[in-house]
Amino acid sequence: MIPLFVDCSKRRIVMFGGGEVALRKAAFFLPEAQVTVVSRSFREEFDGLAVDRVEMDVKTAFDDNIEEVIGGAFLVVSALSDLGQNNRIGGLCRAQGILFNNADGEPGDVIIPSVTKGTNYTIAISTGGKSPAVSQFVREKLDTICPGLDAMIALQAELRESLKLSEYSQPERSEILRKILQDKKIWALACDDFEAARKRAKEKYLS
Repeated sequence: MIPLFVDCSKRRIVMFGGGEVALRKAAFFLPEAQVTVVSRSFREEFDGLAVDRVEMDVKTAFDDNIEEVIGGAFLVVSALSDLGQNNRIGGLCRAQGILFNNADGEPGDVIIPSVTKGTNYTIAISTGGKSPAVSQFVREKLDTICPGLDAMIALQAELRESLKLSEYSQPERSEILRKILQDKKIWALACDDFEAARKRAKEKYLS
């Protein structure tokens, strides 16, 4: 599989299941995508999500009923407790050329990663479904060791534009930005005092 970031705005995502896993995955796609959740029952927490609901017992539904619900979807996610039904939905998706993620059962062609994000970055981690716990561990570790990441990215973007207007060559500009990234003092300042971080970076590396 190849990791990609995909714009899901206004795309239709169909989620099968009304339990905790489906709830978490539905929230993952909101508010960007248009999410439809299909289940015979729903957790109370779904009341707080802007999703369309379709009440259906997949076990007793005909393939035609399911095909009607998934028709035109960009991605279908099956998070039912019944592996056989998850696999059945996956087969119907493959027949229609619809991307499919299987929470439990035969692997689909899409993996939903563990994600950590800020204003200026998004980092996705996946173990290919082998260990969700490891994905979560890595995500939490990143949050711990890089608390100033958002501010550092903003600083790098600002200085990068300034350097483009300078007399420095491209290799020299890259080296300056690399040195700023390696400056522990700037990282520490970026967490609490962006202006101080900017001042140190300019005085030490751009003057």
